[in-house]
Amino acid sequence: MLIVLADQLGAPVGAMYKGALIPGLGLVALYLAFVFLVTLLRPDAAPPMPASVRILRGTALLLRVFTTLLPPLVLIFLVLGTIFLGVATPTEGGAMGAAGALLLALTRGRLSRLQLTQAMDSTTRLTTFVIFILIGSTIFTLVFRGLDGDVWVEHLFSQLPGGVLGFLVAVNLLVFGLAFFLDFFEIAFIVVPLVGPIAAKLGIDPIWFGVMLAVNMQTALMHPPFGFALFYLKSVAPRSISTGDIYRGALPFLAIQLVMVAVVLGFPQVVLRDAPPDASSVTTIPLDVDPDTGFLPAEWR
Repeated sequence: MLIVLADQLGAPVGAMYKGALIPGLGLVALYLAFVFLVTLLRPDAAPPMPASVRILRGTALLLRVFTTLLPPLVLIFLVLGTIFLGVATPTEGGAMGAAGALLLALTRGRLSRLQLTQAMDSTTRLTTFVIFILIGSTIFTLVFRGLDGDVWVEHLFSQLPGGVLGFLVAVNLLVFGLAFFLDFFEIAFIVVPLVGPIAAKLGIDPIWFGVMLAVNMQTALMHPPFGFALFYLKSVAPRSISTGDIYRGALPFLAIQLVMVAVVLGFPQVVLRDAPPDASSVTTIPLDVDPDTGFLPAEWR
């Protein structure tokens, strides 16, 4: 999501990941705090594992945790860590992640020709879907701008009360409403190209704007009727748990995401942690030019 938003807003991918670090960790902390609070108030909502299952103790348990968590963490670092550190581009990071996943499956003895074929087939289908969404959104944007639709949208948002704050609130409400029915790919490829130039004209930092939209678009995965995460949970949940139960259970986490949107909106320094350079760090290079003969130095004419 951050890679797509960085591309649409013309922002560096590494800077987008760096800006999303604190909001992402904040979301994790809020999730943990909510789950911990629920377990304190309703212990039956999170019962412990049966004693018959808890057979590992001490060093054996630590070794199992280490060997289970370390490979996925290394895989995550190969993809996101290299992009975040600026070592690899998003394409190179994705290639490193694919190679790491193949190596991990090979070392665990789970790599077969059938699984490799299924993975390649799924990757091809997903890539084709994304490319056709990109083609369709590009055609829509060209036609929309050819009919001066972008001018109409700019005038519409410029007349909103509240200036920059009013624009940001309106965009977040629009994205939140569209997320009920659209995936983040459609929103990123259709809506962001329309509001991105307006945000740039208003002087809004693209990193801050992109991270704010990313946190907002995360709600598309969790709220009905088309929250994909809810359907994934339903597919693995017991038959006794209905779709309505999953919908109701997702509401607190949806509210937490909206709280983080408000935090990012109200406190830009959560994303923009790097202070702008002061005047003393700016180097002035004098150029000896003649205004009557152009702006090129004499040795370049």
